[in-house]
Amino acid sequence: MKNINTKSVYTKISKKRIGVLIGLFVILILSMLLAITLGVARISITDVFSILFNKALGLSNEKYSAFTTGVIFNLRLPRIILSVITGLALGSSGVVMQSLLRNPLASPYTLGISSASAFGAGLIVILGGAFFGGKILNHASWAIVLGSFLMALLAIFIINLIASIKGGGASMLILAGVALSYLFSSGTSFIKYISDHEQLREFTVWLMGGIYLAEWIDVVILIPILIIGLALLLRLAWDINTLNAGEEVAKNLGVDVRKLRRRGSIIAALLTSTVVAFTGIIGFIGLVAPHISRMVVGNDNRFLIITSGMVGAIFLLVADTIARIIISPTELPVGIITSLVGAPFFLHMLFKKRKSYWV
Repeated sequence: MKNINTKSVYTKISKKRIGVLIGLFVILILSMLLAITLGVARISITDVFSILFNKALGLSNEKYSAFTTGVIFNLRLPRIILSVITGLALGSSGVVMQSLLRNPLASPYTLGISSASAFGAGLIVILGGAFFGGKILNHASWAIVLGSFLMALLAIFIINLIASIKGGGASMLILAGVALSYLFSSGTSFIKYISDHEQLREFTVWLMGGIYLAEWIDVVILIPILIIGLALLLRLAWDINTLNAGEEVAKNLGVDVRKLRRRGSIIAALLTSTVVAFTGIIGFIGLVAPHISRMVVGNDNRFLIITSGMVGAIFLLVADTIARIIISPTELPVGIITSLVGAPFFLHMLFKKRKSYWV
């Protein structure tokens, strides 16, 4: 019988996973460059490189119109970067929630965060029109961000309070999240029922998900939040790996499972609610990206969290690019595209019963 060099095997697997991450990074950069060229105003890849280098390093002597430069730097780049940030946040948060709750259907949305965010946004839309004569609605993007984020914080607090009182198990977190999801959904339905035509249209478009309002200030705010959130999730990776071996094994190795689930769910939910506050409800990223990533890199969360984030970023970026050009010059909400792709994929996963990708 041949002796198996465990260290050699581990090194080989790690190199493969690093290679996957490098490959995904290259695909992401290429997708970003392609997305810059596509739209109502077509810009060649040569012009894109020249304008980018000229702006960043002053290496190009060619003069480009203010229109072309404005399209790239004021419209497309902020939107593309916001897509990447959102995909990274949703993908990484989704894989952490699935691992913590031992459920292939789990995600921050399972905990009712999306329903809470939608309810918060709806309150701002209605209250802004009722009490301030539409003045808040003139700055609807920031008001909606604040409302959805604060309501998501409330949902996170209630869920963890219920779970801590009842023992903090995975099933209790999921059940509390489902209950809150229905509660906030009913509130959202009531808001839609009492709103006028203009308010209903604005709120409905937000619910569909979209990145068309992206600005550089959004990117500036979200980048540090994303970096801190990913760093905190990666710090939990070893403990999550231990939990994957079973709760009893994790407890015997000194992991506080209740504390781990509480910390992980709060970080993932806050990361998700922050980006959702800027983009609206974008479904299936946090469900599909983890499953694809497990097929490629396995269950080691030190690699899986980043891989799932990058897959989510590529998925959302491609979906948003399609949404921009499929019925140009009009565009679709990106949430429609992600659902059209994500739902069939997930049904395929259910029929194949590929539990080995997450168990």
